[in-house]
Amino acid sequence: MRMLRNTAAALVLLAMFMVPVRSNADDAKGLFVVVTSADVQTQMMAMVLSTKTVEQGKSVRMLLCGPGGELALKEAKQVMVKPLDKSPQMLLKGLIKNGVVVEVCPLFLPNRGGSPADLIEGVAVAKPPVVAEKLREDGVKLFTF
Repeated sequence: MRMLRNTAAALVLLAMFMVPVRSNADDAKGLFVVVTSADVQTQMMAMVLSTKTVEQGKSVRMLLCGPGGELALKEAKQVMVKPLDKSPQMLLKGLIKNGVVVEVCPLFLPNRGGSPADLIEGVAVAKPPVVAEKLREDGVKLFTF
């Protein structure tokens, strides 16, 4: 009888490990992406992962701060990244066309002597209370680059 119980317990444990576990990522409503890096490859990876997230039917909201805010400027230098041969700003514009909310930190423009007129179409200046609220939303994962 004891052997039967041990065998049954072993089978239950084995079955538990064989059942696929649903990923928490599937439960996520979307991403809140913060880009602060000046590194072009890091910026590009943020844009690529955000694009793939949108393609998978999830929401993305993006905040560009410090050197990351340079992406949102009309005058930004465009560096093409392989293998896509596109710049991070090109992908950023595609995200905006797909409905992604993109904002720059409210400290970015005043501290570089700029104004909202310097931003590419579709980028706004973030409002801290709204950002704080969006960061607390259930089902939203925070990614920082």
